[in-house]
This record gives sequence, structure tokens and C-alpha cells, in this order.
Amino acid sequence: MMGGGGGFLWFLVIGVLIVVPFWKLLPRYGLPSWAALLTIFPLVALVFLWIMAFKSDEAGRG
Repeated sequence: MMGGGGGFLWFLVIGVLIVVPFWKLLPRYGLPSWAALLTIFPLVALVFLWIMAFKSDEAGRG
């Protein structure tokens, strides 16, 4: 039987699709880019979304 790495591959793809946008957005809200790595955990991603929604970005657009 083949163990298959399909589950890990999907985890990696979904992780990249979540982390990359946060990596670009978090510095605009005064948070370090490396914190985007924590967004692979859904609760952390939700907290960051709340922070970004209720805090104006540093460029003055919000």
C-alpha cells in the first residue's frame, strides 16, 4: 500500500494560500510579517482579521 502524501500536499497548498496574503497585509497594521505564519491556525487568522477590520492601517486609508 502507498501511504500517499496528498493530505500533506493539500495542507501545504492551503497554508500558502492563507499565509501569503497575511504576510503582505500585517505590516500595514503595525504587526510583524512573521506573525502571518501563525495564521495556519484558524483561530489566529480570525483574530488577525478582527484586528485588521477595526484598526486603521498606517497609510491613513482606514
